[in-house]
Formats: sequence, C-alpha cells, structure tokens
Amino acid sequence: MITDRAIEDLLRTLTPQVLGALTRRYGVFDRCEDAVQEALVAAAGQWPAQGVPDDPRAWLITAASRRLTDQLRSEGARRRREERAASLEVAGDVQAPGADITADQDDSLLLLFLCCHPMLTQASQIALTLRSVGGLTTAQIAAAFLVPEATMAQRISRGKQRLRQAGARFAMPPPEELPQRLTAVLHVLYLIFNEGYAAASGSELTRSELTGEAIRLTRELHRLLPDDGEVTGLLALMLLTEARRPARTAADGSLIPLTEQDRGSWNQACIAEGVALVSDALTRTRLGQYQLQAAIAAVHDEAASTEATDWAQILGLYALLESIAPNPVVTLNRAVALAMVRGPDAGLRLLESLDDDERLARHHRLPAVRAHLLEMAGQAGPARAAYLTAARRTTSAPEKRYLETRAARLARD
Repeated sequence: MITDRAIEDLLRTLTPQVLGALTRRYGVFDRCEDAVQEALVAAAGQWPAQGVPDDPRAWLITAASRRLTDQLRSEGARRRREERAASLEVAGDVQAPGADITADQDDSLLLLFLCCHPMLTQASQIALTLRSVGGLTTAQIAAAFLVPEATMAQRISRGKQRLRQAGARFAMPPPEELPQRLTAVLHVLYLIFNEGYAAASGSELTRSELTGEAIRLTRELHRLLPDDGEVTGLLALMLLTEARRPARTAADGSLIPLTEQDRGSWNQACIAEGVALVSDALTRTRLGQYQLQAAIAAVHDEAASTEATDWAQILGLYALLESIAPNPVVTLNRAVALAMVRGPDAGLRLLESLDDDERLARHHRLPAVRAHLLEMAGQAGPARAAYLTAARRTTSAPEKRYLETRAARLARD
C-alpha cells in the first residue's frame, strides 16, 4: 500500500504538470491555480483510502478542470469561455478530459518564468514558485517562513492579481527578455535554498523541506536547460552546500561552524555530483557567479580539514566573484579568506570598507565576522563585544546561542 509520504511526493511532482496543462488550455493562471489546489486537496483526502488512480495526472487534470468549469459557470459572465470550458466536461468520475489537455507536456519552465515575473515582489515570486511549481501548500510555505497562513495566503493572492493586471502570458519570454527572466528564476531558487540552509529566523537552523525543494526544482531546470552554465553552477552549489548540512548542527540543534564539523559525515555523493557539475560548467560555458560560488564550495568540500584547505585559491575565486557580481556578502567572505591567507589584521582592514554599507547596517553577519577575526588576532575584549552585538542582531535562535557561547568563552579565558 502506498504511504501518505509517497502520495505527497507524487502530488508535488504532478503539480506543475497539471497546472501547466490547465493554464495552457484555459489561459487564466490565477483561476487555474486555485482549481489545481482544490484538486490536490481532494486527492490527498481520497487517494490514501481509495488508492492512487491508474493515471493520477489525468485524475488531477479532470478534477481541476471540473472545478474551473464550475467557477466559470457560477460567475454568469464571460459566456463564451464558460461554454468552451463546459463543452470539455466529461461524463464519469475520474476520466481524462481530452487529449489536448492531458497530452504529456512539461510546462515547469514556463511556470517558473511566470512565477518569477518582474511585476511581482520577490516575496510573491518565492511564494508562487513554491506553491505552483513546488507543490507546497500555503500552510507549508507559511510554516517554512514563520508567518501566519493567512498572511501567506494574502501574499499568494496578491501575486496572482498582479500577474492578471500585468497581462502575463503563459509563454516563454521573448528572446530579449529571456536572460533577465532566467536570472530572476535562478535568484528565487537560490533564495529558497538559502532560507532552508540557514533559516533567517526561528528555533531551527535549517529547514530541509526548503533545501530539498530548491534542489528538486533546480534539477528540473537543469534537465530543461542542460547547456546553461549558471543553471548547472547553481545546482552544483546547492549540492556542495547541502552535503555539509548533516554536520552543521549538534544533537541539541546548536550550530557547529565549518571549522569544527565532522567532515566524515558530509554527504560524499552530493560532493561528487556537485564537483562533476561545476567542473563541466567551468570548462565549457561562460563564467558566472553561481559557478564561482560552486567552485569555492568545492574547494572547501574536497579539503580534509580547515588547515588543509587551499585558502589562496578560495581568496582568488572570491576576488573574481567580487569583480563580476559585487556584493557586500561576497566582500565579507573574502575578508575571511584574506585573514586565512595574510592574517587577521588584513581581513579586519577589509571589513572596514563595509562599515558604511547600508545593506549590512543591521545585519548580524558583519559583527560576527569581525568578532571571529578579532578572536584570531588575540583581541579577546573587542571580539567578545562584537559577538554580543551580532547575537543581539540575529533573529535565528541557534545562531544567537552560538554567538553568545563564543562571547561567554572569551569572558572566561
């Protein structure tokens, strides 16, 4: 008998296929998305007891089509569309509504581009991607981002309204818009992964459901665009980073920094796949920021210890990354690599260039890195003060405990 978890995984896999089929057929994304969600709820309630249909995709398409037909009919308007939809209604319980809509066509890429439309806010892009392409429920997305379900529902609803107002079409962007739209898709997937790997707030350091979903969606994007170097680089980066997740937390959920992790517990299969992907991308495609980040992660993952890490290579990669994608977080990480190569004072001097950067003004990472380098330099008092500043700024409970522990240790020494 199929388990509830297996049914959940199946529904998540089928979600973009079903939504894509309906949107391609009816052209009203917001209503199609609502209808698909209702069909998914119905399946989740019926399939565990009645069994999975022989053609679960067709079952979902039929159920969603009927709900959409009901919506169109009940409105009493747009008569031609209502009659067109009604004409597709099929007699019987769970039969396919017609070859044109059940044809095996993968619309995941179109959905990703639609959900990352430039008219949407970044928060709406993330929410719509997770629900429409990832197949997560509103409740699951809300729980992952620690907001009330009603708040997330409003965010999703506003996003769909914006798409309708913008006249967004369910089609590939024109060639001149494609690079920018793909950049937005990659950034959204990157943000989803990062929130799962280092949760910005809450009691848990990581959220495996988000990292897993980001990797799954990026794998799908890589399957559809295998020759794009940045798609390949992002997948490699995720795998190489995710490989360390089992070693990032202790049994009590507390944070374990990279320098203290048990590298024997890192996922070697993820590392091998990630290294192969980034090596391939670097040799045959145009250099990009995700490839460089993946290359840095690969150097870390292939080192036997912190001391054995090729910090000079990492420093060079960060310098190159900063030249093509300048960002204060990149500079922050380069300061750490610089300290490992040329000493903590050199890293501290580089950090001074970030003191007036408004993007890091209230972020905990700048004082946290400064504290680490001050500790390396033997300046216990200033290091302790910086750790406590970072602890006050973070909204992540595990990071707060870690920073406070570091400060307390310096007070005892």
